[in-house]
Amino acid sequence: MSSNGPTGTPTADEFAEARAALAPEPVDHEVIIVGAGFGGLGAGIQCARLGIEDFVILDRDTGVGGTWHTNTYPGAAVDIASATYSFSFEPNPDWTRVYAPGAELKQYADHVADKYDLRRHIRHDTNVIGARWDELGQFWTLEISGDRSMTARIVIVATGILSQPKKPNIPGLDDYQGEVIHTSRWPKSCDLTGKRVAFIGTGATAVQAIPVVAETAAQVTVFQRTPIWVTPKPDLPIPKVVRRLFRAVPATQKVARAANGVFIEYIASGLLYFHQAPWILQSLESVSKAHLRLQVRDPSVRDALTPDYNFFCKRPTFSNTYFAAFNRANVELVTAPIDHVCATGIVAEDGRKTEVDVLVLATGFKLQEEGNFPAFPIYGRDGVEQGAFWREHGYESYDGITVAGYPNMFGLNNPLSFTGLSFFYQAESQMAHIGRIVTEMRKRDAVTFEVKPHAQRRFVEKMDSTAQNTVWFRGDCASANSYYFNAAGKTRLGRLEPTLYVKWRSNHFPLSDYRFDTVTDPIVRSAHRATTTDAP
Repeated sequence: MSSNGPTGTPTADEFAEARAALAPEPVDHEVIIVGAGFGGLGAGIQCARLGIEDFVILDRDTGVGGTWHTNTYPGAAVDIASATYSFSFEPNPDWTRVYAPGAELKQYADHVADKYDLRRHIRHDTNVIGARWDELGQFWTLEISGDRSMTARIVIVATGILSQPKKPNIPGLDDYQGEVIHTSRWPKSCDLTGKRVAFIGTGATAVQAIPVVAETAAQVTVFQRTPIWVTPKPDLPIPKVVRRLFRAVPATQKVARAANGVFIEYIASGLLYFHQAPWILQSLESVSKAHLRLQVRDPSVRDALTPDYNFFCKRPTFSNTYFAAFNRANVELVTAPIDHVCATGIVAEDGRKTEVDVLVLATGFKLQEEGNFPAFPIYGRDGVEQGAFWREHGYESYDGITVAGYPNMFGLNNPLSFTGLSFFYQAESQMAHIGRIVTEMRKRDAVTFEVKPHAQRRFVEKMDSTAQNTVWFRGDCASANSYYFNAAGKTRLGRLEPTLYVKWRSNHFPLSDYRFDTVTDPIVRSAHRATTTDAP
């Protein structure tokens, strides 16, 4: 191969010839999306908008909806107003309550999948267990349980933040001979009528489930490690006349969405700017304490249910029935730490034993730890596994969606990804980010995209700087036992920026923060260097 270029570079024809001769075999799909929750559905919609027909959505479960498909525990409901907890381009005028029950969220997911013709792209019962970047071929290989694999040019990981159930590390738990239920895997045929039930954990899920279970169970014993802030829930049925108005005049539902968005941003500003405006969260603490005083009769129980950390150090929640449940004769709160679980029940550190028929683990999910972040091993450039790298060097990403060293991959639940207090703000911002990158790839005829390390570091440093003014660092969070903090004491879940700014930036981030390569595989680069070396 020779060159006519004055500097020894190959001609365009010679370069194209080398590229064509050494091009890898075609991949199975242009895009693979992992997860059919709302993030994955949004990514699928964006692929279709971009004109990408060859995409597939892989999901380990039997239906769409992610969290709202798998979580069917008693009382499951959204804790964000329904008008906000939906895609802005696909409002649902048929919510029956201000805060929709879980079954309606599942129905909404099915509606989105059907309306946007996503079903034909979805492969259920398909569990991705690993991903590896092929540097030679410039594609991803996904390992699937059952000794299968699939390849794609671009991978979008949409496994969700709350998708990997966390089993508590309690001695003797495997020795228990009764029924054990994790709230994220609630059996459809479960009947707790007349049974002695123990709940381990008092997070948002337990707050919803305990009052419902207490209505029929013989005894409910709640083992609390850390109390939770609970405010009243302004949840009311939405009258049919209002629903008809939403359907007839869509602008009215947009107004409701905007109003709720303002309220959400107000609460979020209390978290983000605690140093400047501590009174925002302090007012919510006062509301929660008043709510507790009005609902719980026993002063000692009230004291035990009162957090000693600031609002939002740990995820708060909303309920009109949780506190009142502790007035029931069949509900007991235990604050003594659990020593161990035995064959028939739970033994506390004070020696008291509680006999239990059913043990409910309301212990949440893995977040900033092995088994999540990422949900499966991901091997990028030079075979570096993403989770191991993060745990050793710190959890990082760029705008919560891409990671240096992992080209052609978007992670919708990356560190620093969660935006605002409604997941759909995050999902739509990430859809826009994906659209902008893919469009730029086409303009440049690029094979790969990858965020530059210095751009990622700049974003992370900005988040760390912003965090210094939040309640997490300016408030009293020492006793919160919060999943907002990782093992290194860093806050790597939320993207600490106003929602409107995140939305704007998703369409205006500097494209110079990314590297777009037209030819990157080693063999083609070698051929390119060879033509240069051989030139006269």
